[in-house]
Amino acid sequence: MDFHGPIIPISQSGNKYIISLTDVLSKFVIAKAVRDCTAETAARFLKEEVILKYGTPRCILTDNGSHFTAAMMEELFQRMGVTHLYSTPYHPQTNGQIERYNATMDAKIAALSNERRTNWDEQLPFVTFGYNTSIHATIGQTPFEMMYGRKPVLPFDQQSP
Repeated sequence: MDFHGPIIPISQSGNKYIISLTDVLSKFVIAKAVRDCTAETAARFLKEEVILKYGTPRCILTDNGSHFTAAMMEELFQRMGVTHLYSTPYHPQTNGQIERYNATMDAKIAALSNERRTNWDEQLPFVTFGYNTSIHATIGQTPFEMMYGRKPVLPFDQQSP
């Protein structure tokens, strides 16, 4: 799990960061645009976007940022039975999957955003969906297929009668 940002410019909705989590096995990414990078925001993301939609992860790898090392986060991890692992300080490659997604996401959001790039947060769900429905060489299929056990039905796959 990682925060990415601050993203310049701030979106029209006031978002400055992206918080995301990558499933190590499937490469499936969950991402959300947020206003800040606090422990409260991380805990809310984990509960609302991960646990309530996909279940509780066994293990989460984060960096050593104060938003992930705060007592609130440690208490949440402990209460949920999640093992919390930390990446090596000053070595972001330890959490390489999420770092790769961040690099991919930056380029795609820039391409899809309006001229002033103030709607980047509106493009994030499309970029994440595109990432999750693209074949990954390391697993030979899409993260979507790994997560759901079926191929995604894409909007352009639907044929008009």
